[in-house]
Amino acid sequence: MLTNAVRPYRRLRQTIYNIVAFTILIIGALPAVWIIFTAFRPGNEVNIRPAIWIPHRLTLDAFEKLFGGNTDVAAAVPVRSYMWNSIRVATLSTLIVLILGTMAGYAFSRFKFRGHTLIFLFIMLSRSIPGVALSFPLFLLMRKYDLVDTVHGLAFVYVAVNLPISVWLMDGFFRQIPPELDEAAYIDGCGYWTAFWRIDLPLALPGISAAAIFAFLASWNEYQLASLITGTPDAKTFPVGLYDFTSQFTVDWRGMCAMSVLMIIPAVVFVLLTQRSMIRGLTFGAIKG
Repeated sequence: MLTNAVRPYRRLRQTIYNIVAFTILIIGALPAVWIIFTAFRPGNEVNIRPAIWIPHRLTLDAFEKLFGGNTDVAAAVPVRSYMWNSIRVATLSTLIVLILGTMAGYAFSRFKFRGHTLIFLFIMLSRSIPGVALSFPLFLLMRKYDLVDTVHGLAFVYVAVNLPISVWLMDGFFRQIPPELDEAAYIDGCGYWTAFWRIDLPLALPGISAAAIFAFLASWNEYQLASLITGTPDAKTFPVGLYDFTSQFTVDWRGMCAMSVLMIIPAVVFVLLTQRSMIRGLTFGAIKG
């Protein structure tokens, strides 16, 4: 009888939780929905008062202007260059972060060496420094080695910024893999590298996917350091390029929103492609048999 009485209460509580979570999700998604609607709405509806949420009609004028439909806009805002630069910077930095972070995480999780804990804490503390404090030293370093306003220079900065989190994530994932598997591989004649490549790395793929999503999105959306290091279309990325839609007295909100939609699409596609592995990575080790 007690069990039957408790079940309705649990269902009601779960329903309330679902409603609250759904409400928070909708509120959090409102800015993105507004950006998408503004990108596709006619120009006469952008600054109208009171604001119109649902456009009366949809148009691609803002996107046509970005990609050459209006030569003045296309010349002033080189969207193709910004897109290509963002793809190169995010992809290059993510690949390097994954390679170094995976190998470092495996080393910290499997081997004990002199200064093991101290080095790991030093790597973690390096990520706690605010980006504002890093701006000036990074600019001086980039200028000294002629890396200012270059794609590979910006990618190098993102590697340094995102690597500590990747090392921390991969260290945690590798620690969830039983070391007995490595010991069995050593008994069968495998070396350290073979055991890592054939046993540990495949089991850590969910964690690698989670680290890849973090590194890619962090590089793709970053503005502060990119605005400091880049200054021309040869190296500017999407977030920095959004400022090109502002002038002394006006702001092209529709063009800015259209470019923001272009920024959202690759990030959403990347997350969808790795969604299954990301979910496995976030729950990896939560349940033990």
